[in-house]
Amino acid sequence: MKVTPENVREYILQGLECEHVEVEGDGRHFDAVIVSKAFEGKGMLQQQRLVFQILGDKMEVIHALSMKTFTPQQWAVQA
Repeated sequence: MKVTPENVREYILQGLECEHVEVEGDGRHFDAVIVSKAFEGKGMLQQQRLVFQILGDKMEVIHALSMKTFTPQQWAVQA
């Protein structure tokens, strides 16, 4: 089964309450933008580890995921 960006987005949303999630990719390599209150008080590495923990075994089929993580406040500044 080929994994789609929509699949990856759903995997993230199943385990993490998010204000915004965008995922692009080619079936093996994906780029994601993730905005969540769960990231508040955490450094970038901790935020990304949280996402990888949520994805767990699904990373075997995703293969590669590059992400930018933001708290809602950080995202508001980006907009």
